[in-house]
Amino acid sequence: MPYVNIRVTREGVTAEQKLALIEGATDLLSRVLNKNPATTFVIIDEVDTDNWGVNRENITTVRKREVHKKAAG
Repeated sequence: MPYVNIRVTREGVTAEQKLALIEGATDLLSRVLNKNPATTFVIIDEVDTDNWGVNRENITTVRKREVHKKAAG
């Protein structure tokens, strides 16, 4: 009974995209490990960008900087 936990930042992931992730993870486990899709659980957690960090800063700050770079040039 596999359990897959996918974490993404909360930045507008659509229901269709989430379904594609669930289907893809389930298919992968079925194909590679011969796991039963009926007993494969996929959980998607959406994390606020203030709570997701990389390289000593949160993603909120990273995204703001990216917006300013695009606007500047």
